[in-house]
Amino acid sequence: MPPTATPDVFVTGVGAVSCLGATADALWAGLRRTAADRPTAVPGLTERVPDVLAYQVPGGAAAADAPQGAPGRAARFALAAAREAVADAGLGAHELAEAAVVIGTAVGESGGREGGPDGGAEPAYGPGAGGAAQVPAPGPWEPVFSVATTVGAELGTFGANISVSNACAASGYALSVAVDLIRRGEADTVLLGGAEGIARVPLASFSRLGAADPETCRPFDADRRGTVFGEGAAVLVLQSARAAAGRRVYGRVLGTAWSCDAHHPTAPDPGGEQLVRVARAALVQARRGPGDIGCVIPHGTGTRQNDVVEYEVLREVLGDRGARTPLFSLKAFIGHTAGAAAAFAAVTAALMARHGEIPANVALGRQDPQCPVRLPQDGPTALRRPNVLVNAYAFGGSNFTMVFGGGAR
Repeated sequence: MPPTATPDVFVTGVGAVSCLGATADALWAGLRRTAADRPTAVPGLTERVPDVLAYQVPGGAAAADAPQGAPGRAARFALAAAREAVADAGLGAHELAEAAVVIGTAVGESGGREGGPDGGAEPAYGPGAGGAAQVPAPGPWEPVFSVATTVGAELGTFGANISVSNACAASGYALSVAVDLIRRGEADTVLLGGAEGIARVPLASFSRLGAADPETCRPFDADRRGTVFGEGAAVLVLQSARAAAGRRVYGRVLGTAWSCDAHHPTAPDPGGEQLVRVARAALVQARRGPGDIGCVIPHGTGTRQNDVVEYEVLREVLGDRGARTPLFSLKAFIGHTAGAAAAFAAVTAALMARHGEIPANVALGRQDPQCPVRLPQDGPTALRRPNVLVNAYAFGGSNFTMVFGGGAR
């Protein structure tokens, strides 16, 4: 379908659970706090791996101690965010019953397989007494990637329920799937989101890769040493023009695109060819050019390779506008929420459009001269152009870009 005939997809509701609080309003307030009031990363594992930090949901560990058979940690975060988004959009029972649910998650409920219902105080595998391996007690098989179906079952939706899991681009790909459902006329309303709960295996894996910063998540900082993971969920209500009629909207999903470079299992392609391609494809679908972008929410993980490659990609895509276009480094506030990262960025883009401003970035100790992006740090910046470019990249070379446009039309 040519860009001129692409049906509108509106965002009519948002919800979020993060280290900044249990609502989207708390997320926005947290992004606007002074540095002294911002949360810090805390140990995300047991004392066995003390150097791995995480940005955790306040009370999240206690909330995850649920009875057997209750939804898992990621699903409970997703449910809370989905209920907030549904209320924000003012969905009626009939609309909700016909809605589809598409949730991206990299880890799913794998934390529940690590010992206890919240990942366990004791490791599920490893040296035990006498050197014996500790193995979880046998029980009924349960799917790991069940967040979307759990949300659909709890909320009573009868449309498609789809879980997407391709590492840290999962909720970006999920967003594209959700948009396609609406544009193809298969759904008028989709609950789109991403959810993650802290789990030891992925955190320990990043530590073994040497990609975990032992202090904080600091994208584009000269002294960055890796990423720091976060947990939570972000959900948006996406609706067709017909379903959104008469509602207050945050804006529209103007364009989405994805690609895969398959360069390396974990490292980005230093040439960035597919990253450039996917960004340009999203701009073409959105019918927007570099001069129309008011802000970029980069993937910006804080790893040495990602930040440099992403700067070079933005320079190529935005041309001479690249040095003047402000970036908002979301992961410096809430950590790298893995499969939920694109959904958190989409909610943040919607909130920026609603409030007409870009919050101040976390102050850098010293910006990397190889990444001379514009990161306003002294106070909020007006969102002079209501279009926000969002990037999400993943292991295996999965790449996603979205253009979000504020305003009703």
